[in-house]
Amino acid sequence: ETEAKYTKKLQVLRDELDLRRKTEIHEVEERKNTQIDELLRNHEKAFADMKNYYNDITLKNLALIDLLKEQVAEMKKRQNQLEKEKTDVLLQNKQLKEPLQQAQEQLFELQKKLAHYDKDKMALMNTKARLKVTQKELKDLQWEHEVVEQRFRKVQAERDELYQKFTKAIHEVQQKTGFKNLLLERKLKGLLEVLEKKEVELNEVLAASNLDPVAVSLVSNKLKDVLDSKNTTIENLQQELARVCKAHNDLLQTMEAKLTAFGIPLDNLGFKPLAIPVPGR
Repeated sequence: ETEAKYTKKLQVLRDELDLRRKTEIHEVEERKNTQIDELLRNHEKAFADMKNYYNDITLKNLALIDLLKEQVAEMKKRQNQLEKEKTDVLLQNKQLKEPLQQAQEQLFELQKKLAHYDKDKMALMNTKARLKVTQKELKDLQWEHEVVEQRFRKVQAERDELYQKFTKAIHEVQQKTGFKNLLLERKLKGLLEVLEKKEVELNEVLAASNLDPVAVSLVSNKLKDVLDSKNTTIENLQQELARVCKAHNDLLQTMEAKLTAFGIPLDNLGFKPLAIPVPGR
């Protein structure tokens, strides 16, 4: 009974194990088929992707080849243009050779001038310093000029007053000395007649004394030289006076122009600048 029981259990177990084996084999086969189908799909997809990839590479290479061909043609065209430009540039260089030489010479001259720049700069600084001193002196002179002008106006007023008194006194003296003047005029007329007689007598004495004409000529020339020298001195003094008067008037004009430029009325000076008439005008 026990043997029959275990034989039966063994048979049942064997049937179950056989069923389980068949089930597992079926599942394994199904999984295997699924994997095969998936591998086939993956391989087909990979093949299609690879095919598309290489097709794209081929198309890109063809496009690149066409582009490179166009670039080669463009570069050849550019090379021809550059060759032409090179010829033109060589021609221009040949034409500009002489101006370049002139420019180099000018550069050499400018460098020589630049070498004296420091010296000129120092001279300019010294000139500016002297200009400041001169401007200060000009301000001092203007102040002194203003004071002198005020004094001049005061003196001028006193002069006018004295002139009026002098004119009045002259009229009185003229009335008193009218008769004396008449006598003096007659006396002067008589003296002139005497002078003419003396000159005639002198000429007669010179003619009678038979003086050497050379000596007379030397005396005359010496007298003429003295007179010419005096006349020259007078002319020089007149020119110097005219120059000083013109410089004074120019200074007044400059001062008025500066006051006008700064918007300062001339009435604010408190006095009227005196313009000196230039002799000879």
